Amino acid sequence: MLFDVVLPAIISVITIAIVWLYPKFRIKIESLFEDKEFRVLDVFFLVVVMAVMVTVIVFIPEQAIQILFLGAYSFVLFLFTYIAVEKWFFAVLPPIIFLALYYSGFWGGFLPTLFAVIFVISISVYVGSLFSWTTALVFAALITIMDFIQVIGTKFMGQAAEKVMGLQLPVAIQVPTFPIEGEVILGLGDLFLAGLLSIQISKKYNRRAGVISAISIGIAFFIFEVLAIYFRLETYFPATIVVVCGWILGFGIFHLTRKKGSS
Repeated sequence: MLFDVVLPAIISVITIAIVWLYPKFRIKIESLFEDKEFRVLDVFFLVVVMAVMVTVIVFIPEQAIQILFLGAYSFVLFLFTYIAVEKWFFAVLPPIIFLALYYSGFWGGFLPTLFAVIFVISISVYVGSLFSWTTALVFAALITIMDFIQVIGTKFMGQAAEKVMGLQLPVAIQVPTFPIEGEVILGLGDLFLAGLLSIQISKKYNRRAGVISAISIGIAFFIFEVLAIYFRLETYFPATIVVVCGWILGFGIFHLTRKKGSS
């Protein structure tokens, strides 16, 4: 049997880190947003904007993409660090280090993946408070539909990913597979969705539910990779579908184990 354990394990570990860190910053972030939350209409427009951005990236010059992404990453790194330490002179250090490394000769190898992980954890924890249980589910449904259309229909998602990764921007995690030999790539949007859904189930129930969700999403990717290997899937696939299936699995496992524990 051919399988990979690296990507599923990394997905679960990153998602568990998001679930674990969120409560530590929740009060500060909610006070920053003054307890505001997205409405369903806001979520709809957010997904539309994301779809438009994917399309725009395919056609705009590479220099514009660099400015857009480096600016966004630097801002998120500064903001998250400032929330954590509440000292602006410390908060400016991560963006400076990131930009210095990106424009240095040392950039490459594991560094884009490392900063991609830092970025997705930061943005997931930061934005998690803006979603409620309802809006998170609506977002998951809409982003999965959008992902399917842009990956399978227009194919813009793959083109945009290749263009951005060609600039070595930290937009995905790129890890080796084991025990089979190879390499696999997963976009930050899929990791963000995994973190968001796991945050929401931990908010609604408890942290244990969030951890079960994170592990189940990893299991879903393990199963997906096995199927992809045997069916020789060599093209892009809307991985948001795998995330949602894994979360549903975790939701079911949590309720089954909770009932057993209470009986």
